[in-house]
Amino acid sequence: MTNLKSHSFSLFLLPVRRNRIIILQKMMKKIEQLVAEKLLKIKAVKLQPANPFTWASGWKSPIYCDNRKTLSYPSIRNFIKLELAHVISKQYEEANAIAGVATAAIAQGALVADMLCLPFVYVRSAPKDHGLENLIEGELKPGCKVVVIEDLISTGGSSLKAVEAIRNFGCEVIGMVAVFSHGFPIAEQAFQKANVPLTTLSNYNAVIEVALKTNYIDESEIEVLQEWRKDPANWDPLA
Repeated sequence: MTNLKSHSFSLFLLPVRRNRIIILQKMMKKIEQLVAEKLLKIKAVKLQPANPFTWASGWKSPIYCDNRKTLSYPSIRNFIKLELAHVISKQYEEANAIAGVATAAIAQGALVADMLCLPFVYVRSAPKDHGLENLIEGELKPGCKVVVIEDLISTGGSSLKAVEAIRNFGCEVIGMVAVFSHGFPIAEQAFQKANVPLTTLSNYNAVIEVALKTNYIDESEIEVLQEWRKDPANWDPLA
């Protein structure tokens, strides 16, 4: 009789869990759209399919992202801080330290750590060439469970170098939370291989959807924008 009741209760919980997942997915979708809207509004993200940007890597790109601009707009800065902190408090309750990836994620990482009352450090791209030659700046204790804050995920290379540095220090990286991702397959594969859960507040698809809705771009440009992301390293805007 007890087993039957337990089974019935489990069956009752199934639709409850499904509904909770659906609600969370809808909430995340809404956040993705809101963040995309705010980034486009202050030109932290720009789309120029007809006049591509050239990245430092030499790649041609129809999108340029500079999330550091959000720091100059108090309401948007605060919104992003709250959403990053919300993700961490919900998904990584066991976190006892926050690390920002230098340099773009230092400010936002410090704001989030302050809000969550957690220690903060930041990870350099290379050790200092003077003094103690630190790679990690701040006080990080071995054994800490760390959430890494990142500004932008492209290929994931620099972000995962920061993860490696923290792991080499004897800490556990339990996840990474970023403001924006281009959603490249190469990045998704790299994060899976490194066993690093990644959550982003917004992404390339959300930006395109919002840009289309607000007439920032038109339907004729969608194909170009989608083609670029399939193979950004070899994309030819003139092809």
